Amino acid sequence: MTPAEYFMLGIFITLGFFSLLAAICNFEWYFRTSGAMMFVKWLGRPGARLFYALLGVALVGCGIAGFIYG
Repeated sequence: MTPAEYFMLGIFITLGFFSLLAAICNFEWYFRTSGAMMFVKWLGRPGARLFYALLGVALVGCGIAGFIYG
């Protein structure tokens, strides 16, 4: 794998952990961003937190799978 691929996989894992942390800690500033507000309006705050937690797990999983199978 090239250094760029390692970098991208690291970004996936970092953003995944950040999304998961924001969902678990229920960061007010995170859920008031324009992107997150769309999901808060559609799903409600608990639904948006679940969505971002699942997104975080998926990003971390994809990053780890990339390191293993890449």
